[in-house]
Amino acid sequence: METTRKNRLEGLSEKIFLDRYAWKNADTSKTKVGDVVLVLTKDDPKFPAKEVGEVIAREGNRVTVRTRSGENVDSTVEKLTLTIEKTPEEMWNRLAAAMASVEETKEKQQEWTERFRYILDDWKLVPGGRIAAGAGASEELTLFNCYVIPSPHDSRGGIMTTLTEMTEIMARGGGVGINLSSLRPRRSVVQGVNGSSSGAVSWGGLFSYTTGLIEQGGSRRGALMLMINDWHPDVEDFITVKQTMGQVTNANLSVCVSNDFMRAVKEDLDWDLVFPDTKDPEYDKLWDGDLEKWRQLGKKVIHYRTVRARDVWHTIIESAWKSAEPGVVFMEYYNQMSNSWYFNPIICTNPCGEQGLPGWGVCNLSAMNLSKFYDEANHDVDWKELSKVTRWSVRFLDNVIDKTPYHFEENEKNQKKERRVGLGTMGLAELMIKLEIRYGSPESLEFLDKLYGFIAKESYLASTEIAAEKGSFPEFIAEKYLQSGFMKNMAEVYPEVGEAVSKRGIRNVTVITQAPTGSTGTMVGTSTGIEPYFAFEYFRQSRLGFDKQLVPIAQSWKDENPGQELPDYFVTAMDLSAKDHIRVQAAIQRWVDSSISKTANCPSDFTVEETKELYEMAFDLGCKGVTIYRDGSRDVQVLSTEKKDGEKAAETAAENTTEAEVEAISAEPFSALNQALNSTVAPQEELVFDKQYKRRPQVLRGATYKVNTPFGMAYITINDLNGSPAEIFLNVGKAGSDVFAMAEALGRVCSLFLRYGDHGNKVTLLIKHLKGIGGSGAVGFGTNRVESIADAVAKSLEIHTQAGEEWAASAEPAPALSATVEEEAVHLAAVKYKAENALSRDLCPSCGSASLLNIEGCKTCSNCGYSKCS
Repeated sequence: METTRKNRLEGLSEKIFLDRYAWKNADTSKTKVGDVVLVLTKDDPKFPAKEVGEVIAREGNRVTVRTRSGENVDSTVEKLTLTIEKTPEEMWNRLAAAMASVEETKEKQQEWTERFRYILDDWKLVPGGRIAAGAGASEELTLFNCYVIPSPHDSRGGIMTTLTEMTEIMARGGGVGINLSSLRPRRSVVQGVNGSSSGAVSWGGLFSYTTGLIEQGGSRRGALMLMINDWHPDVEDFITVKQTMGQVTNANLSVCVSNDFMRAVKEDLDWDLVFPDTKDPEYDKLWDGDLEKWRQLGKKVIHYRTVRARDVWHTIIESAWKSAEPGVVFMEYYNQMSNSWYFNPIICTNPCGEQGLPGWGVCNLSAMNLSKFYDEANHDVDWKELSKVTRWSVRFLDNVIDKTPYHFEENEKNQKKERRVGLGTMGLAELMIKLEIRYGSPESLEFLDKLYGFIAKESYLASTEIAAEKGSFPEFIAEKYLQSGFMKNMAEVYPEVGEAVSKRGIRNVTVITQAPTGSTGTMVGTSTGIEPYFAFEYFRQSRLGFDKQLVPIAQSWKDENPGQELPDYFVTAMDLSAKDHIRVQAAIQRWVDSSISKTANCPSDFTVEETKELYEMAFDLGCKGVTIYRDGSRDVQVLSTEKKDGEKAAETAAENTTEAEVEAISAEPFSALNQALNSTVAPQEELVFDKQYKRRPQVLRGATYKVNTPFGMAYITINDLNGSPAEIFLNVGKAGSDVFAMAEALGRVCSLFLRYGDHGNKVTLLIKHLKGIGGSGAVGFGTNRVESIADAVAKSLEIHTQAGEEWAASAEPAPALSATVEEEAVHLAAVKYKAENALSRDLCPSCGSASLLNIEGCKTCSNCGYSKCS
C-alpha cells in the first residue's frame, strides 16, 4: 500500500518511527544501495544523534548515506539501523493481523483484522511502544509496558532474585517498579553473618546501577521506579538520597503515603517508624513487605524511633522542590479506589507512575489520538466516531494479553486472572485548541468531565460486551467489584454501566490508564498524553539527537494570521499555574481507574511553601499521587526553549521521563468535585507587586561562567533583558548543602535587584557592593584571585558587561572569554561539576570556615576538626 500524504512521516517523526517501532532487520550486513536507514552521526553515549537517509554507496563494510537534509555521511554497516517496514501502513497491517490472530474462528479473525486496521489508520489509535515494536515481529519482546515485581525477599538471595527478574524484564523492553519496604533498615542486625544491614536504600542503589547498565547496552533504556512506605525507618534516607551526587541516578523515586500519615501531618502529630521483628522464627517465611498483614497475623513490630510527621513531610516537599523527586503516592487511598482491592492490593507503580500494580502485575497500554475526533462541521467532538474507536480499542488491548510472550510464569498467571488493560489518550491539548477551550480554565474542567466520563463509560460497556462473549476475568466477583471507590462513582453517574457489570460481568479488572506517550505522541505530531503543549517552538534532546520542533496547529494559525498573537486558548505548560495543572489532573483522574502521568509545572521562583500547598491540595482533591517539576531544578532536560543541549527550562512528561509521575483520582460526584475544584471561580489574577518590576519573559539569553571559588567550582549563569543583565543563577556545592542554599539565595536577590526599577547603573552598583567581599579563604592569584562566591559573581558580571559592549560594537559572534560561556552547554557543565566537586566544601557550623568535607560518609571540618557524626 502506498503511503498517503496524511500518514507520511517527516523529520523527527520519521526518526522515531524507524528507530523505535518499525520492524527491524537485525542483519545490517545485508544493507544495499537504495535502502532507507538510520545512521548514527554522533556516537556520544549520553547525547547521541541519528539521521534518516538513503544508502548511495557501499564498499565492504563502509557505506555512504545521503541524509534527508542532503548531506553525505560516511559510516559502517554496524552503525546503521535497517528496517523491514518503511511506512506506518506496513506497521498497521502487521499489528492488526497480530492482534486479530487470537480470535477463535477464521471469520472473526478476518472481521477484527479489518476493524483493528480501521482504528489504527490515520493514527486514531496509537499502540503502546512495546506493542508497536513487538507484535507480529518478535516472539522475544514483551508487549507490556508496565511491570511491578514483588518486594524483594529480605535476604541476599532474595535481593539477587529480584535483580535477576528486573534485568530480564528490562532486557525485553519492560519498565519495572519495586517497593523496597520489605528490606530491613540500615544498621539492623543480620544474625546469619553477625553483621548489620546496609539498608533498603543501598539495595535500591544496586537496582538503579543495574538499570543504568541496561540503558547503556540496549536500544531502549531501562526504566525503574523505586518506592518505600511511610512507616519504614529508612524513609528519610530514601527521600534525600538523590541529594548526594551519583547515588540512585537511574530510578524514579516515590514515597507511599497513608491516610494516617496525612492526618498526622495536618494535626501536627508524631509518627512512628517501625519494622517487623526480624528475630521472629517465621520472619523469612511470612514477611513480604505488607505491614498491616504482618500485624493481623499477631506478629511483633519493633519501634525504631518517633519523628514529627510534619518534619518528614517537609523533607519530601523540600526535596521535590529541589529536584522534582520524590513523588508521592497516596497508596492507601489508591487501594481504596482500586477495582482489585479485594484480591490483589497495589504495592507500587510503573516507572512513569500511571499504572499502579500488584506484585507480578503487568499492563499493556495504547492511546487514542483525540485530535482525530474533532467534528469541524459542528465545532464539537465527533462522539459517534470516538465511541466506535474506544470500544474496538478495548478489544485490541484485551487481545494483547493472549498474544504476548510471557517470560515469567508468575506474570502470566497474574495477568490472566485479572486481565488488566490501560486505554489512554494523547492529543488532548490539540483537540481543545481546535475547540477553542483554554486548558485549565473553569470551562475546560466541565469539558474534561464530559469527555473522559464518556470514554470511561464506552470503555467499560465494551469490556462487559467482551465478557458476555468470552467470559469475565477469573477473579471477578460482581458484588465486591462494584464496591471499589471507582465503581461506586461510575455506577452513580452512569447506572447503565453498573447494570451491565452485574448482568454480563466484565472482561478486565481495569480498563483505563493515562500514560505520558512522549515518543509516540511526538512521532504522530500531536500533544503528548493529557499534557498541554510544552511550548509552540522548542528543542528536544533524545538519543536520536537534538531537534527543533514546531507545533503544527500553532504554526498554521500564525501563517494564517501574520503578525498577530496567538489567542489565549493556545496555552503552554508554563502559562498555567501549578494549581491549574492539579485541577485538570483531578478532573480527568475521576474517570481513570488506574492513574495518570501528569506533571504540575512550576516556575523557577516557585517556593517550598507553595510546593507544600500544592501537594496538600492534591491530597484534598482526592488524588492518588502528585509530582511537580520546578523550572531549572534539574541539570538536563528532555525539552528546552533555547537551542542549547540541556538548557534549563520547563520539562514535560516526554520520552523516558526521569521523574515518577503518579496522578490524581476523585470518586465524588461531579457536583462535589466541581465545588472542590472551585471551577466556577475565574482564574486568579497574576500578582503584580510593583509596576517598576520588570517581569521575566519566557525566553532570556545569556552566558554561563565557570569560576573556581573557596567553596568549589561555581557555574554562574547571567541572562540579559533588553541588553542588560537581569537574572543570575548560581550553581555551587551539592544540593542540600548550606552553600548551595546561600548561593541560590544570592542569585535570587541579585535577580530581583537587577529587574526592579531604573535607578542608575544597577550592574555597576551591584559589582561595587559584591566585589572584594572575603571570607576565611581565597583561591587564585593577582587579578584571578577569588575571595568568595559574591566576589565570583562580581567578576563574572564585569566580564559579561565588558563582553556585551564588545559584542554590541561589532556584528561578529561573541569572542571567547577567559571563563566558560555560551558555547559550553549546561549539561556539560553539570557533568564536570559533579566530577570536580566530589569533595566540595560546605560551611562548618562550629568555626564557620568553608572547610566541611564529606569524608568516609561523614561531614568533617578540616579546619577545626568538627565532625557531624561524633
